[in-house]
Amino acid sequence: MPTDPPPPSKPALTPEAERALSEAEARRAERAHRGVEPGKETGKEINGPSGPEPTRYGDWEINGIASDF
Repeated sequence: MPTDPPPPSKPALTPEAERALSEAEARRAERAHRGVEPGKETGKEINGPSGPEPTRYGDWEINGIASDF
């Protein structure tokens, strides 16, 4: 009976990567403590465009001048 090969070992993370992962976990725990669902933590935009999101269509229009990006 053939045996499965061992799973590949993960390389060691850098201290920066470890710190980033711990900071992300702290943010997730803080949001969970506040009762915010993942993906629902957006706030109100200040001085943003009125109407539908202009970047949805790939351009931005201000005072009748459209710029594509």
